[in-house]
Amino acid sequence: MQNYFALFQLPQQFELDLTQLDSQYRKLQAEVHPDKFVSASPAERMHSMQMATLANEAYQTLKHPTARARYLLQLQGITTDEENNTAMPADFLMAQMEWREAIDDAKYSKDIAALDTLLKDMRAQATTLQQQVATEIETAPTLAALTVRKLRFIDKVSEDVNQLIAQLED
Repeated sequence: MQNYFALFQLPQQFELDLTQLDSQYRKLQAEVHPDKFVSASPAERMHSMQMATLANEAYQTLKHPTARARYLLQLQGITTDEENNTAMPADFLMAQMEWREAIDDAKYSKDIAALDTLLKDMRAQATTLQQQVATEIETAPTLAALTVRKLRFIDKVSEDVNQLIAQLED
């Protein structure tokens, strides 16, 4: 399997220059896009399609911090086991409960400003966890798996809040 970092000629690390990632992605897509292989052999067209698909998957993985951290851990043979391992420290569980209560309160009162404030709080928490996971991937990969699970939870709750805001705005 092609290493996503190597595919885009980027250093294999959590901290990435997203502008460089975008540039490398566009460059690779221009080279392998199936439209360029319309009159090529079936094997070349298939290879083009596979490379374009790989480029899309790699780009989406590296673009998003949680997915990038998960991928870096997978490269080290560490699984985050997000579907099965939901154990979290008590302080994080309390924060989750407070966020869910705040979401319910804001939904009931149709308070979009409160939801925006909640999103800012969750983004700040995610930024802190991203800084933490960047270090953990290098120094304590098994701890990084827990941090990735926390990030995934924040991503999911943020999606829920964004959907709720969209519903309330309609």
